[in-house]
Amino acid sequence: MSMGDRLRQLRLERHLSQEEVARQVGITRSAYSHYEINNRHPVYDTLIKLAQYFNVSLDYIIGGGGTKRIEHPPETQEYKILELFKSMDQEQRQLSIGLLLGIVEGERTKSVRSGVAKSK
Repeated sequence: MSMGDRLRQLRLERHLSQEEVARQVGITRSAYSHYEINNRHPVYDTLIKLAQYFNVSLDYIIGGGGTKRIEHPPETQEYKILELFKSMDQEQRQLSIGLLLGIVEGERTKSVRSGVAKSK
């Protein structure tokens, strides 16, 4: 299997677009597309980023016998949240963290208030 085939397979298994993968590793969608169709090969730094992003060995990506660490990612809510988070830019991530903290803090405040009301 060629490197392009491996990259395409890894991307499709995770239900990602070329744009999402490219954004996460800091390249253009066009460049990533050329990698998948074997028109170009990524530079070493980009190969490392791709291996880290997909959680596989460099050897696996370039078509060797290396290890593929994740067979099929679990389809849990936590996984979906993580994948959404990975696809966000830095500003969206900060906003999401703020919203989640607000929700958690709001629940804690409700819990404390209801505990005080019950003790009266």
